[in-house]
Amino acid sequence: MTLIVILVIVVILVGLVGFAMAGFNKLRKADIASQEALGGIDVQLTRRAQLIPNLVSTVRGYAGHEKEVLTGVTEARARVAAAAQSGSVPEKAAAEAQLERSLVNVMAVAENYPDLKASTNFLELQRELSETENQLAFARQYYNDSVNTLNTLVATVPWMFFSGMAGVRRRDFFEAPGDYEQPPTVDFS
Repeated sequence: MTLIVILVIVVILVGLVGFAMAGFNKLRKADIASQEALGGIDVQLTRRAQLIPNLVSTVRGYAGHEKEVLTGVTEARARVAAAAQSGSVPEKAAAEAQLERSLVNVMAVAENYPDLKASTNFLELQRELSETENQLAFARQYYNDSVNTLNTLVATVPWMFFSGMAGVRRRDFFEAPGDYEQPPTVDFS
């Protein structure tokens, strides 16, 4: 009888250790998936930021006197690059929103120059930016889905008991800043 009790205890302990390892691994995998998804956003933000100098150069050739708009795009691009390197998710979202508003301003300037709008370079840049925007939207959605999975695991039983041991915590969703929903104002006076 003693051997059976010892065997039962060993089986229970092995089961608990196995369950703890499974919980640890599940949380770590969800955390790694969220990190990878955030990296996907960074890749698309960087790609968009790399297209900006070409766009600015093209627009500058036609609308060089729109210096304030072009300077705003350059500053926003630098902010995105810095946020992609070491920023938090809210900093990345704010930098992206600023760049988005700046790009809208550049496109508004382009509307005043029919030759620019017909330029092959400008049209190609617009196409590439549009493609990048679509990929960026997908990357944000993928990140938010990964974060939702991770946050659900961290907040639900039994996985929440393993989150400290796994070094996993809730992550922020990629959300647009509050003022992002307001259209930018463009003044050509």
